[in-house]
Amino acid sequence: MKKRRLLGTVLLSAVMGISTFASGAFGQSSSHESYRVFIQGPAVEKAKAKANYGVRWDFGAEGFTTTVNSQQYQALLKNKNLTIENLPEMQLTDKPEPKAKPGGGTATGPSDRTPWGIEAIYNDASISATSGGSGIKVAVLDTGVINHNDLTANIEQCKDFSQMKVSLVENSCNDGNGHGTHVAGTILANGGSNGTGIFGVAPEAKLWAYKVLSDRGSGYSDDIAAAIRKVADLSANSKVIISMSLGSSTKSTLIEDAVNYAYGKGVLVVAAAGNDGPGSNTIGYPGGLVNAVAVAALENVQENGTYRVADFSSRGNPATVGDYIIQERDVEVSAPGRAIESTWNDGGYNTISGTSMATPHVSGLAAKLWAANPTWSHTQLRTELQNRAKLVDIKGGSGAATGDDIASGFGFPRVK
Repeated sequence: MKKRRLLGTVLLSAVMGISTFASGAFGQSSSHESYRVFIQGPAVEKAKAKANYGVRWDFGAEGFTTTVNSQQYQALLKNKNLTIENLPEMQLTDKPEPKAKPGGGTATGPSDRTPWGIEAIYNDASISATSGGSGIKVAVLDTGVINHNDLTANIEQCKDFSQMKVSLVENSCNDGNGHGTHVAGTILANGGSNGTGIFGVAPEAKLWAYKVLSDRGSGYSDDIAAAIRKVADLSANSKVIISMSLGSSTKSTLIEDAVNYAYGKGVLVVAAAGNDGPGSNTIGYPGGLVNAVAVAALENVQENGTYRVADFSSRGNPATVGDYIIQERDVEVSAPGRAIESTWNDGGYNTISGTSMATPHVSGLAAKLWAANPTWSHTQLRTELQNRAKLVDIKGGSGAATGDDIASGFGFPRVK
């Protein structure tokens, strides 16, 4: 079996006023006290290894993962009957973006209850509140979420896949980073129980908060793959959207298999394109997978009569432009992603930028459309997103052009 290199995952956002996250250069952690490994081989040999080293995640015939110390790792490498893959935890090398203005604080509330991204996706500059999403579940795989006043009523599930000593902690998903809380707010913030909070695209949707990344914003591909599969297994008799504002420059087969598994069970998967633009073929994974809707980032600037694709937003494959057919490493749609205000993990609000912020706009729109059309399958929903995107062609920004392009994909899907 061909050996597969599986990479860790990082947030695809540029956080303003705190640490800056982007999918630029990666650096491997220098700590070798423990190793996360993916073990493959004959069933009998795998069974022996499971007994000796334990199991973090069992992926059936594909293999299993576990965490071992240095001595155990060396012993595994000497076993000629097993294939051992080291799953490195990847750390971020900052690639700063121009700072956005801060959002509101805990005491003051948001600076705008319906920020520019909400106005843009609703195509309504005077909108004061949003609606929709009832009956739809949105699984946000990220750094977790806090019990924010604008989110608490929507939280239906809370799980932590990021702990080192145990693989899964139920009813725990605390966000010590802020990124996951921000993403969740853009999807389904409900304006707050006191009527002074912020609104997301689909405030009646329910949130499945799956913490797959540590508070540093990094994680392992096996934890993410396991979370995707968990969502899929719990999706029976429900309409579920997975929203992933995370990514790696290299494809993980574990995550690809999990995305295909979820898609096969009727789950719509939406993922960030990445922040490595404006060069071509810079899209990351899992956004670059065929069964994921890759989302590029727009900024609130008009160019050539349309919104402009942000320079940091990753671009797709020039060989497939104009065909309106999604292939691997294609940008599919675009949405607001620069200077986006949303909920934060201090109970207040923050304004940050990245394809991480564009992705939840599309996830929220998908929830709103699906709630309004409950007989649709996930593939029909995806087609509707594409058709709506074609109605708002994006011609601003490097690589943007008339029709299907490497920068904005099919265009900008909106409510109306």
